[in-house]
Amino acid sequence: MKKKQYAVIGMGRFGTSVAKSLYDLGHEVMALDSNEQRMQEVSAMVTHAVQVDCTDEEALRALGIRNFDVVVVAIGEDIQSSILTTLILKDMGVPLLVVKARNELHGKVLKKIGADKVVFPERDMGLRVAHHLVSPNILDFIELSDDYSIVELKASSTMIGKNLRELDIRAKYGCNVMALKTGLKMNISPNAEDTIKEEDILVVVGQNNQLSVLERAFA
Repeated sequence: MKKKQYAVIGMGRFGTSVAKSLYDLGHEVMALDSNEQRMQEVSAMVTHAVQVDCTDEEALRALGIRNFDVVVVAIGEDIQSSILTTLILKDMGVPLLVVKARNELHGKVLKKIGADKVVFPERDMGLRVAHHLVSPNILDFIELSDDYSIVELKASSTMIGKNLRELDIRAKYGCNVMALKTGLKMNISPNAEDTIKEEDILVVVGQNNQLSVLERAFA
């Protein structure tokens, strides 16, 4: 899977979590914030850490931010800055713009001005959002502990028509397929001979590092 370039603006708790998670998943991450201390704290967790006023259009242009695959605006308390930054980035032509909203009303405004995806950190953990961004096939990501998680994985084209024995996910990736979802039906004890169909969703449990390898293999 090709490494993507991500820019994360706003290094509060949520922004830091997304930036670190994306970096840990093997992607290039530029973190931006106007607070010097915050940038020093995250500099070891990301590829580049830049102190910048994110409402300064010229400064963002100079950083080449429009060349990033995805930009995440994770500005916290300052709704005005969040909206202004979103407008600037949209105007620049950022390919995919993901913006954190404080509440439903803020979210509606962000959608209206062109945010491609609006996230609510109280509902979406930073790690879960990172997994969604990296792997479009990942529908949900639930952290069980620091080491183990459950993912809902949409069947990729390379899975369709094969059965669970052929995919051999347990032997190859050390992960277990707990269930198969087909439409509204949930098979909680899938058989090795069960064939994966186009709309199927695999519910897989495993160690985080093994799940990351699995995600990359079927991205």
